[in-house]
Amino acid sequence: MAQRHLDPTDPRSRHAGPVPTGDALAGYLRAQATEFLRALRLHRETGSGAGGSEGSADAARALRRSARRISASLHTFQSLLDTDWCEGMRPELAWVSGTLAMEHAYTARLERLLSALHRLSGSTAFPGPAAGAAAPAKASAPIHPTAAPDRGNLTVGAAKAGALLDRQLNLARTRAHSTALQALGSSRFHAIADKVAVLASEVPLTKTAGTTDLRPLASAAEGRLTDAVAALPLVTAGNPYNASALVHGLSPDTVPHPQDAPWHQVRLLLRLHRYAREAQRGEPNGNAVVDLRLLSAGQALNHHRDASEAAAAAAQAARTPRIAPATAYALGVLHADQRHEVEAARFAFQQCWQKETVSTS
Repeated sequence: MAQRHLDPTDPRSRHAGPVPTGDALAGYLRAQATEFLRALRLHRETGSGAGGSEGSADAARALRRSARRISASLHTFQSLLDTDWCEGMRPELAWVSGTLAMEHAYTARLERLLSALHRLSGSTAFPGPAAGAAAPAKASAPIHPTAAPDRGNLTVGAAKAGALLDRQLNLARTRAHSTALQALGSSRFHAIADKVAVLASEVPLTKTAGTTDLRPLASAAEGRLTDAVAALPLVTAGNPYNASALVHGLSPDTVPHPQDAPWHQVRLLLRLHRYAREAQRGEPNGNAVVDLRLLSAGQALNHHRDASEAAAAAAQAARTPRIAPATAYALGVLHADQRHEVEAARFAFQQCWQKETVSTS
């Protein structure tokens, strides 16, 4: 069945249902707070041994999902909520989400890089995730995986590159796991959980928020996304290869790639737009109505982020002192492969976004 995309700023959409107001926002926030508390209880019940169990990993993802949605709603609809409360809660929720995300990110990054090494070496024998590591999300897989013929084991350089990445990223993952456990047991997190528990029953709306239309604020979030996309070099992204991406390719600077930041910002704005739509439509779990364009665009930008961070990890590993030339070469090829994945993700986003622009113009 074809999906209907209603623009909340279109006068015709005013008759599609009741006008979403601050009361709908309050219901959405209460639902997300309840999901947060349910996930926290599940996390405590499933335990958190070495590497974390599947149940605790699922609970951590649910915690992050609810924290992101609450924080995004406080950002988009801040004028309808108590200002001091919003300014105090948003950075705390961002801390929770970011801290809990790191272990999964390192696990997914390692599997992505090891899979790419085997693909580039023409080997189909790929070792599973590191022992005790949670399985990464499907979004971490390369955009254009290709089945390579089995040519035996990896070359010496590729094997040593894989071993180096395994040591570095598993160490980072272990540290992230310890940091997450410390955070969940800290007084800071308990204070956040207490505030979320209060939010589950009492939302600090302003006096006039209950009858205020949410659609102008949601439209403003969409406008910020549209402006940010308009500033992207979509024409360049439409080319099969972006030669200017190599301008800083040999720089000794370890900061993130200078071209990536605007795309990461669009990814965050797209998420804010999606959550604003959920809030005004009363979709506490974000799955009542599926917008295929936003889903595809978000997946492309997630691929972009994953490939960008994987390329940075390969470059960082190549800077390890006293590694063999063959190892450094393998890491260089791996870095180039992931930068090609970045370009593929940009092209996929460009195709998705401009197709929608043409169909709605």
